[in-house]
Amino acid sequence: MHKIFVDSDVLLDVLARRLPFYNDSAAILTLADRKLIHVYTTPVIIANIFYILRKMKTKVFALESLRKLRIIINILSVTENNIDKALMSKFNDFEDAIQYFASIENNLEFIITRNKKDYKESKISVCTPGEFLEIFNSQRKK
Repeated sequence: MHKIFVDSDVLLDVLARRLPFYNDSAAILTLADRKLIHVYTTPVIIANIFYILRKMKTKVFALESLRKLRIIINILSVTENNIDKALMSKFNDFEDAIQYFASIENNLEFIITRNKKDYKESKISVCTPGEFLEIFNSQRKK
């Protein structure tokens, strides 16, 4: 079963129903809900999503959205080692470096994001939600 990291843009596409990205991003979470894949994120992303949703809607909406999300998503620990590697990395975005090193440490196979350029240093496969769905569906047909 695939173990994937889901970036904040993908989660916000679903929680804020951002079109035209909603359908592919929601399909990723549906796979997780059906226990066909394991989906992970970090506490950093959960905090960022809360902040953004609270600004977009309300605190109550943000909390309720994250409570529902937690039913299907796993939270990776971010370690001192992840932070140290992120500080020493060539990533342009420090937050992305943290996500990346937490994913590496937990043996995840894919990083799912709409901002693939943010992960050009990645040794893990980086896909958009649509690209991952194509890979997943082609493997299921075999």
